[in-house]
Amino acid sequence: MTATRASGTNAVRYGTMRENVLGLTVVLADGRIIRTGGRARKSAAGYDLTRLMIGSEGTLGVITEIQLRLYGIPEAVSAAVCSFETLDGAVNTVITTIQMGIPVARIELLDEVQMDAINKYAEFDYPVLPTLFFEFHGSERGVQEQAETVGEITAEYGGGAFRWATLQEERSKLWQARHDAYYAALALRPGAKGWATDVCVPISRLAECISETKQEIEVSGLLAPIVGHVGDGNFHVCFILDPDDKAEMARSQEINDRMVLRALAMGGTCTGEHGIGYGKMDFLTAEHGEAVSVMRQVKQALDPDNIMNPGKVLRV
Repeated sequence: MTATRASGTNAVRYGTMRENVLGLTVVLADGRIIRTGGRARKSAAGYDLTRLMIGSEGTLGVITEIQLRLYGIPEAVSAAVCSFETLDGAVNTVITTIQMGIPVARIELLDEVQMDAINKYAEFDYPVLPTLFFEFHGSERGVQEQAETVGEITAEYGGGAFRWATLQEERSKLWQARHDAYYAALALRPGAKGWATDVCVPISRLAECISETKQEIEVSGLLAPIVGHVGDGNFHVCFILDPDDKAEMARSQEINDRMVLRALAMGGTCTGEHGIGYGKMDFLTAEHGEAVSVMRQVKQALDPDNIMNPGKVLRV
C-alpha cells in the first residue's frame, strides 16, 4: 500500500497512504538503512524523503517499517446502499455531495454489472442497477444530519430509498462484499482472468469520464465491471477476459488507452492507486513530461546498478 501510494474505501474522508504515513524505515540499494519522517505534526527539516519513497514501487528502496497515523473510532457509524436508474445519476450524486463539503467517510460506486456479480457471489438481493455504498461517521446527531442531506441529494438525481446497515456485523458483510468485488467479477466468467486498471480525475469531470468509458465498454461487447473510490475521483475497470484471445486483449487495451488519455485530457492522472509498474510507463511520460527525467536521475543516484525492482516505473 505504501510503495504504490494506494488508498482504500475510507480515503474520501481520511486520505490515502500519502496523508497517513508519518515515517518510514527503508533499506537502500547500497545497504544503508535510513529512517524518514517522524511523529511531529510538522517539519521543515530537509527533503521530504518519506513522500519520495511513498509511491516509488520498490524502485528506490525496500520499505521495512511504517509509522502510521491513527484515528479514533467514531461514536456512531452507519452504512447505506442506494440504487440509481442511471450511472450519471449516481456519479452526479457523488459530485454534489463532495462539492457541498459533507464529510462522508466512504462513497463507493458499483455499476450494474458489478452489482450483479456481488449479488451472486455474496448472496445479496440488491437491484441490478448502478449503486452507491455510503458510510457515515461522527456523533449520533452528526451521522443523522449527513444521511438526511445525502438522502435529499440522491432523490434529486433519481436514487431510490436507502437500505441501512447499522449493526457491526451487517456493515462488515456489506463492505466485505465490496472488497470481494474482484473475485465476484471473476466468478461471472469461470476460467477467465482479470485485468484491473484505473484512472483518477478532478471530481467535477468524474461523471463525464465514467460515462464515456462505460459507453465504450458496452459497444465493445467486453465484460468489464466498473467500481470506484468515487469520493476522490478514482474509478477502476476490471476486464474479465481470455488472455489467449488476441482480439479480446486488443479491444481491452484500446479501451484502457483511451480511458487514460481521456483522464489526462481532463486534468487527471493515469493511475490513482494501481501504480505505474511497466504497463503505464508511456502514460507517465505523457502525464509528467520533462519531470520524468528528474525522476530518472533520482533513481540512478539511489540505485546506480538498477537492482531495485528493475524495469518498473522508469526506463533506465
